[in-house]
Amino acid sequence: MAEMKSMLWARIVAFCIIASMLIALFVFMVIDMNPKGTVVKVEGYQPWQPETVELMNQLPLQDGGRIKPFSTHAQFTMLRLRGDRKIQIAGVEGKTISIKPTEWMMDCLFRPTLAVEMPTFRVDNGAAIEAIGLKALGRRDRYSYKQLEDGIPKLFELAQSYEGIEEKRRDAVQKQVIDLAYNVRSYQFLIGYFGFARAAIEMKGANADGSSRYTDFSTVMGTASMISNLLQQNQATGEPIPPNLETLLEQVLDGANYAKYGLVMLPPVDASNKNWRSAGDRIMDVMTSKASDTAVAIEEIKLMETAVRSVQMSEPEFRKQLQPLVKKISDRAEQRGEYRAIDAENRYNRKNLMLYAMIWFLLGLLIAGAFWFLRIFEVPQWMQKSAKVASLLCTGLGLLYMIIIISLRCYIMWRPPVGNLYDTIIFICTVAVLVLLLIEYFTKEAIAATLAPLMGLALVLLARRFEVGDAKDHMDPLVAVLNSNYWLTTHVITVTMGYAAGLLTAFLSMTYVLLTGLGLGKNLRSLLKMVTTAAYGGLCLTLFLSLVGTVLGGIWANDSWGRFWGWDPKENGALMIVLWSLIMLHARFGGLIREWGFHLTSIFMACIVSFSWWHVNFLGEGLHNYGFTSGKNFIWFFYLAVVLTILFGIVLWVVEQLKSTPSHEPSGKTS
Repeated sequence: MAEMKSMLWARIVAFCIIASMLIALFVFMVIDMNPKGTVVKVEGYQPWQPETVELMNQLPLQDGGRIKPFSTHAQFTMLRLRGDRKIQIAGVEGKTISIKPTEWMMDCLFRPTLAVEMPTFRVDNGAAIEAIGLKALGRRDRYSYKQLEDGIPKLFELAQSYEGIEEKRRDAVQKQVIDLAYNVRSYQFLIGYFGFARAAIEMKGANADGSSRYTDFSTVMGTASMISNLLQQNQATGEPIPPNLETLLEQVLDGANYAKYGLVMLPPVDASNKNWRSAGDRIMDVMTSKASDTAVAIEEIKLMETAVRSVQMSEPEFRKQLQPLVKKISDRAEQRGEYRAIDAENRYNRKNLMLYAMIWFLLGLLIAGAFWFLRIFEVPQWMQKSAKVASLLCTGLGLLYMIIIISLRCYIMWRPPVGNLYDTIIFICTVAVLVLLLIEYFTKEAIAATLAPLMGLALVLLARRFEVGDAKDHMDPLVAVLNSNYWLTTHVITVTMGYAAGLLTAFLSMTYVLLTGLGLGKNLRSLLKMVTTAAYGGLCLTLFLSLVGTVLGGIWANDSWGRFWGWDPKENGALMIVLWSLIMLHARFGGLIREWGFHLTSIFMACIVSFSWWHVNFLGEGLHNYGFTSGKNFIWFFYLAVVLTILFGIVLWVVEQLKSTPSHEPSGKTS
């Protein structure tokens, strides 16, 4: 009886240790995605009204090779600069206000004097702040433009000098300085974009008494032909440009240059022209006589000037003046057939479906943990069953959200669900959870029901972590060589399902090790046999999908690059999965490995699959350069966890062998 109690407490302790490790990992990833930042006070800040925000979100613009809503552009710009999708500030009367991407970018464009006080820039290495002559707030923190302003000249100077260093040789401070310089420059273009609309052009000596007259950019654009004729006359006669005209042209050029970047929001009237224009482009098109629709361009700039200046009056007035501009651009985009998915993408951004999927998977995992805790203490069956059903329900809701996410993304992108590294994460998550729930339906042993929310939560966290670190819009079009719906549907989806099957198999084998170590379940041997059968089936599926996907990839490579196989890192990774699966199956058939050997080699397959799927993208080699990324060193923690699980399994196997070895005591006759 005492031995049984000690075993029970050992299982409880082991269970608590594993649960604590999972919780610590979750907390670590959440903290890593959200470095600290104090709530700063922005005097006189008033939040935008929902109607104004909704109107602004209807504005389409061209970015990353596609037409997207203002909300998406704002979201990824904010993510790139700040590493987050919201800013909390103290507004009027000290009330905490949460500012989301659209509101933040509207502040940058229309209320820059308020925007510069917001903590917009994420800095992960405080030494970079000290390098530009400022005092760092901490090792990792966020800074406003106003806080960085005095150090910006030094920042640009250092960044320029560091860019001469080969990228692989730059240290952490140099990389941070360069990244911060790029972000600050982008921000400067953003807050200065509508500078031409806020300020008037000074026409020196234009009045009869020799004083200056002030006019709008749109008015000057209306005189572009006269200015052009005057310049041609001066050029023909060899006379210098009059000083007042030269000053006017310099002001036009400065305003156009700041409005050239940031928002490419004006669709051409000519439907055959696929390249949209920024406000700065339109100004210069007219001033250099390159615009074929001068009147339309002047009208667009005039609408911008009217809307921007109305911000100082009242928000209802601003909304009234903004509406004609948004409608004009939206109607033209719709006429060009480029407004199809704007509303759907706005809904996708607004709902934040990934967050809800993460919450449901987390609840499913917590309830599944409670289920096993109840099983350890052998509480009544109805309580165990209720916990299991609740866990399955939460996991099912998380899966439903993932399916909706993939469906919406397919509609918005108008292509199959997998085209880049981010797509593979959410696709593998969905496939793995779905397969595990199907396994649970047939086995009803709660093993797959526990693994499903665990894998779902882990992969959703990975997706969110990757999105924050990469800070790119992963619905942007693929490079031309990959933009094939046929091959994306066949090769890419097949290979990605192979990754999912391989990881699922490895996780089942990890479950075998943990079940053995914890001794959970009344019929442990039958439970372990079921896990082994499921893992064996997963291995066969991994081999089939990886082999077929690799062959299809070779055919695609031959079609696109003129060779079937080139020993590319991505190709080698796929081959490694196929070869390792074949080695395991042949070793199993030949009796070289048995149950324990099968599971330990299966766990190691998690490293091979992760290397092929994820790690080769860090190498910067080969023709598969569409998915390269950097700074994702979290993969080494995963490798460490896999190796530790294998070592734990080896210890359990050795203990099991020692227990099963019969003792050979010498026999003899008693005297």
